[in-house]
Amino acid sequence: MTFDEAFKVLIGHEGGYVNDPKDPGGETKFGVSKRAYPGEDIAGLTLERAKALYLRDFWDVIHADELPKHARFAVFDAAVNSGVRQAIKWLQRAVGVTDDGVIGHKTLSAVVAMEPYKLAAVYNGQRLKFMTELHTFSTFGRGWARRVAENLINLP
Repeated sequence: MTFDEAFKVLIGHEGGYVNDPKDPGGETKFGVSKRAYPGEDIAGLTLERAKALYLRDFWDVIHADELPKHARFAVFDAAVNSGVRQAIKWLQRAVGVTDDGVIGHKTLSAVVAMEPYKLAAVYNGQRLKFMTELHTFSTFGRGWARRVAENLINLP
């Protein structure tokens, strides 16, 4: 999956403008939150600007082009949804290396060595387990779980 393909799927998950007071991210458009990007005009955010932010701040930081295709979108989606550091920690836990939240040679080597479907399953299990422990799970959990399920259903 290329970045352009991943972005198209991601935007299908993220949707348009939302300003839900129950959402800890606050004002959000295309999944870009005011909390994460206080200097951005969220209401006026263009799809092109959102795409540039996702490439620079998520796709490139998680080394998505170096990840196996079975895990690439899951890690990208999780980075957007829960933060880059947390997404990388789930990846590191899934492959049994120190979970420092930074992708390096050891992490990439362990990722490549793991059977791809097992990696996808264990990774998404880590993500779901984390989500169920959040205090906002009763409000947002059904949507989060559906999102992870769709990612698993659509594995390459």
